[in-house]
Amino acid sequence: MDRSYQQLDTLLHQPARLSIMAALAAAQEVEFAVLKDTINISDSLLSRYIGMLEDAKYIHVRKGHVGKRPRTWLSLTATGRKAFSEYVETLRKIVGHNIGSA
Repeated sequence: MDRSYQQLDTLLHQPARLSIMAALAAAQEVEFAVLKDTINISDSLLSRYIGMLEDAKYIHVRKGHVGKRPRTWLSLTATGRKAFSEYVETLRKIVGHNIGSA
């Protein structure tokens, strides 16, 4: 029996966190408000998930200003990019195995 599912990163397995990682994987850097609108999530929940992903060293948070307005930009770290790639590859193995078994 294939146990690829046991290799899934549980931090990334939550839909909103996976959406955050996918959005960041598609760009060099994403502004907080753009990410919030892209994945349709509240400020507070996005902030909490950013904290979790930052603690895991998956994302880098850069704060600054545009004019006098504070801004936050997010990007994947090398560790985060690797974790996301491995997660996607594990999903492919699971799906491929199950399709091949059907």
